Amino acid sequence: MASGRMEFHALTIMTHANFSFVIPNDVEMGEVKDLSHYDRERKNLILLHGLTGTDTDWLYGGNAQLMAIQYNLNIFMPTTGNTFYLNRGYTGAEYEKFIAEELPEYIMKTFNVEMTRENTMIGGLSMGGYGAIHTALDYPDRFSACIALSSALITNSIAAGGENKVNSVTPVQMRRDLFGDPACLKGSDKDPEAQYMKLKKEGTDIPLLYMAIGTEDDLLENNREFRDFLVKEGADLIYEEGPGIHDWFFWNEYLDKGLGKVLSKLK
Repeated sequence: MASGRMEFHALTIMTHANFSFVIPNDVEMGEVKDLSHYDRERKNLILLHGLTGTDTDWLYGGNAQLMAIQYNLNIFMPTTGNTFYLNRGYTGAEYEKFIAEELPEYIMKTFNVEMTRENTMIGGLSMGGYGAIHTALDYPDRFSACIALSSALITNSIAAGGENKVNSVTPVQMRRDLFGDPACLKGSDKDPEAQYMKLKKEGTDIPLLYMAIGTEDDLLENNREFRDFLVKEGADLIYEEGPGIHDWFFWNEYLDKGLGKVLSKLK
């Protein structure tokens, strides 16, 4: 098992960007529950943190190392701050482009790892769940699947004029800086429903979507709303709910469940 943390100068966000990594290159097979994951080439997972988080969250709070071993995955975990992984329209703040383009290119060059659509997934929790969905739908040619946990799918609430009812962890001005004028949000490129409909209209191969949310999570209704939309549109979706709040107990359990189900379906 190779693991660590790296820093490189990222042009898209004009800063020295940190990312953590786990590469299961010397696993003892006695540690692995399902050896069939080692009958295929190793896959890649870009795993995103939540609001106020960093690249080390999935190592210290989460089970990234265990998941890398059990599912034969290279896992890469970047830091981008409280950006919702959205581009801001100018060089130096292209956070989604950093996640989907510059980071994979640096990984391939540095680790001699091939990252194709077929062997690469993206996932995340909370803000990172939104970021994973948004990025997967913006880059369907780069990701075969998305694992979104307790996703901060707050765009419909903001667009409906419920800014002050949205979780106060994200202040009104912050949401305006990230998502723009609420009156223009619905149907924009920051709206996952609009993203999905655009791909469907174009006949694009849309990534498999896995969503999970705790039944005691404040974001439950937001996730159910997006689930209902995806079901109505016939999306390739796996959706799960279970007892839990917005915490690592839930995210660790459902990252494991999600990877098992997604990798089984991708076979």
